[in-house]
Amino acid sequence: MSLPIISADQRLAEPRGIKGCIFGKSGIGKTSLLWTLDPDRTLFIDLEAGDLAIEGWAGDSIRPRIWTECRDFAVFIGGPNPALRDEQPYSPAHYAAVCERFGDPAALDRYDTIFVDSITVAGRLCFGWCKGQPEALSEKTGKPDVRGAYSLHGREMIGWLTHLQHTRAKSVWFVGILDEKLDDFNRKVFQPQIDGSKTGLELPGIVDEVITMAELKADGGDPYRAFVCQTINPWGFPAKDRSGRLAQVEEPHLGHLMAKIRTPAAPVTDRLTYAPPPAEPAAPDQSQPQS
Repeated sequence: MSLPIISADQRLAEPRGIKGCIFGKSGIGKTSLLWTLDPDRTLFIDLEAGDLAIEGWAGDSIRPRIWTECRDFAVFIGGPNPALRDEQPYSPAHYAAVCERFGDPAALDRYDTIFVDSITVAGRLCFGWCKGQPEALSEKTGKPDVRGAYSLHGREMIGWLTHLQHTRAKSVWFVGILDEKLDDFNRKVFQPQIDGSKTGLELPGIVDEVITMAELKADGGDPYRAFVCQTINPWGFPAKDRSGRLAQVEEPHLGHLMAKIRTPAAPVTDRLTYAPPPAEPAAPDQSQPQS
């Protein structure tokens, strides 16, 4: 058996999807981004039952109602993880059982984008399921143990997101609500609205893109909606661009955004700025007598 090295040509020839999440306040138009995607190639995972904004959209959708259904759809879309034991979710045994219920997974080949609305509701479904598990009950008293429930919730959510993230051939976009809060120093901070802290902290490291859909306003101009795409931005919005191809602010059109991410990459030296800003000239020393 030879060393299974994947060459650069093989890697570049592989079909690769984009994994990302889009956060924004309620009503900013996150669900309406479906209108910017090809309905024949997009599968809408409708967890919020809030599809009034896309009434008339011609694409297909599925509507999981409980957390175990969310896991079933994830393994059906992403395939099995051979590293897991049969009793674990996303294992080959889990995948075989789901295929027996749902049929041939080749039915998903027509979709190249999975749009999940929303990760906020997925977190609620997951936490509701976790509170009923043995780990969420105290071994001594049998009463609910909130710490155990949150610990299980964090592992479940990260496992679900990671499994979908490993679906290499498809793009997967998670939509979520963005909360605005004040920290201990009365500064404005933005946080994804997801039950528990573990998912919100680890999510940026799992996905390729973190986008904030926000309302911006130019000096003296009218407010407008935009995608904030870079970590360093003047508003403090959560953002990340692993591709290195997005500007700080982009048009709020998900189809155009993915097309830009897929454009040929620039040289590495052009994708990152290493030079610090020029130093300000030193002020004259006023303590020395002037000649």
